[in-house]
Amino acid sequence: MSGYILELKGVSKYFPGVKALDNVHFQLKPGEIHALMGENGAGKSTFIKVITGVHIPEEGEIYFNGEKVSFKNTREAQALGIAAIYQNSTAYPDLTVAENIFIGHEKISPKSKKILWNEIYEEAQKLLDKLNAKFDSKAVINTLSVAQQQIVEIAKALSMNAKVVIMDEPTAALSNRECEELYKITLKLKESGVAVIFISHRMEDIYRLADRVTVMRDGKYIGTWDMDKMSKDQLVEAMVGRKIEQLFPKQEVPITDEVLRVENLSQTGRFQDVSFSVHKGEIVALTGLVGAGRSEVVESVFGVTHPDSGKIFLDGKEFTSESPSKSIEAGIGLLPEDRQKEGLVLAWEISKNITMSNMGKYRSRGFYDVKKENKEAQELCEKLSIKTPSVFNLASSLSGGNQQKVVVAKLMTSNMKVIIMDEPTKGVDIGAKTAIYEIMGSLAARGYGIIMISSEMPEVLGMSDTIVVMKDGRVTATMDTKSANQESILKASMFS
Repeated sequence: MSGYILELKGVSKYFPGVKALDNVHFQLKPGEIHALMGENGAGKSTFIKVITGVHIPEEGEIYFNGEKVSFKNTREAQALGIAAIYQNSTAYPDLTVAENIFIGHEKISPKSKKILWNEIYEEAQKLLDKLNAKFDSKAVINTLSVAQQQIVEIAKALSMNAKVVIMDEPTAALSNRECEELYKITLKLKESGVAVIFISHRMEDIYRLADRVTVMRDGKYIGTWDMDKMSKDQLVEAMVGRKIEQLFPKQEVPITDEVLRVENLSQTGRFQDVSFSVHKGEIVALTGLVGAGRSEVVESVFGVTHPDSGKIFLDGKEFTSESPSKSIEAGIGLLPEDRQKEGLVLAWEISKNITMSNMGKYRSRGFYDVKKENKEAQELCEKLSIKTPSVFNLASSLSGGNQQKVVVAKLMTSNMKVIIMDEPTKGVDIGAKTAIYEIMGSLAARGYGIIMISSEMPEVLGMSDTIVVMKDGRVTATMDTKSANQESILKASMFS
C-alpha cells in the first residue's frame, strides 16, 4: 500500500490538435482536503473527467487504494467510491431530494422487486441530518437554493459510500453565509475519512480548507505544496508562471463630468429610493451582501425591468430605459453576471458574438461588410488578449476568462458612455482577473463611466473610486474608496 487513496502517474490525454493533460502527477491521501488550482484552460476539467471515468487517458497509470485501475466509464469510477459535485447542479429539478439521492442505486425489495420508498426517504433523511441540512428528504429539488442543492449532491455521494469527493467551484454561486455552511460540511467529510479534491478560484476557500495544493498550468503538473508553507504570492506565481506585481492595477485617471445620475429609483418588492451618480473616468462599486438588490437596480437602469418611480439622467438629460436595445443605442452597456446565458451565444463564432450588439454598423447600401466586421473583431481580440487560434472559433471553445473578455469586446463595438459590469471576475482565474482589471482601468482612462457590482471586498477597495453599499434594496452608505475599509463596508452591508 502506498498510503494514497488516489494516485496518478504520468497521465496524458490528447484531443485533436491539443494535449489537454501532459505527464500529470497527483497524490491524494485518505481524509485530506487537497486543492487543485490553475488558470482557466490549465487542464483541471480534463483531470476531473479522467479520474471520474468520462475520459480514458492515452498514457500514464491510475491507482486507487494502491491497486492499478482503468476506468472505462463513470459507473466503474463510482463503484470504487469516486464522486464529483459540479458548480452547476446535475440534479433532476422535478424529483424529490430522496429520489435524486438514490437515483441509479434505488433500494429494491429482493422478493417483489418494488422500490422501497419508505426506506429511501428514511435513509435520505439520515444523510441530510448528518450534514445538518435544514430541509426535508421529500422536498422537490426546484424549491431548494443552490447551496441546498449542493448538500443534496454531497448526500448522494455519501449514499454511494464515496471515498473521494471532487468539488468543482462549489462556492462560486454562494453567499458568504452559505460558504461558511459548505466549509463546515467539507470539514465533516474530512473528519469521517473522506478525501476531498477542492477546485476553486477563491483564495479564501483554499486557505480556509486545504491541507495541500497541487497547481496545474497549460495541462502540465507544476507542483504540490503544503498549504501552510505556500504564500498567496507564491501560489499565484505558480499558477500564472510569472510574478503579478499588482493584483489591482488601478490607474489614476481624471474624473470629469457626470455621465449618469440615478435619483430615488424604486421598484416594489425589489429596491427603494436608490440614488447614486457616475462620472466620466470614474469606477463606482455597487456592493453589499447577495440579495441586497444590486443587480435588480442595474437591470432597471439598463431597461431589462422598469422602475415604478424615480428618475435616470444620462449626460444631464432625463432618460427612460425602455429596453436593453434602447439603452445600448443611448450609450449604456451591461456585462451580465451570467455571461454564458445572457452575454454570449456559445454556438456562434467569436467574431459574431463581438459584433452582434451593433450589426447595423457593418451595413452599407444594402450590403453587409463581413471584412470590416471580422477586422474589428480581430483587433478587439488582440487588444483584450483573447486567447483563441481564430475569431471564427465558437465562443464555447473559450475558457471562462476569455468568454468574459468577449462580452467586454462586444460592448466596445458600440459608442458607450456607461458600462455596467455585474460581478466581472466571478469564476475566472487570477490571471484573467488581472487582465479584466486592466481592461476596466483602460476603459475608465478613455472616459467611460463604469459601474462595477462586486461581492469581493478586495476587488471593491482595489478597483473603485466610489463605493455605494446596499442592504435590503436600499443604499445604506456612499463612500470615497480612499477613506473606506472592509470593516466600514461590512458594517453598512449588515447593520445599517
